Amino acid sequence: MNKTIRDLLAKFGALPVAIDQIEDDADLYATGLSSFASVQLMLGIEEAFDIEFPDNLLNRKSFASIAAIERTVGLILDGRKVA
Repeated sequence: MNKTIRDLLAKFGALPVAIDQIEDDADLYATGLSSFASVQLMLGIEEAFDIEFPDNLLNRKSFASIAAIERTVGLILDGRKVA
């Protein structure tokens, strides 16, 4: 999952830093992720993982870092297994 998220971040994030130089827990917004890019990233993640972000997870905290994105996607995938 980490590699897929990193690939999508490289494609949609428009970050001024190479994706391989970003630690999993680094603040992506401090690194240069814009609101527009985070929406593009969200759409890419939804398509890649065949998921839909629920309204309660559509917030800055969910996209604050690569680790946060992994946790959020994991929550959605786990919730789908239960449903």
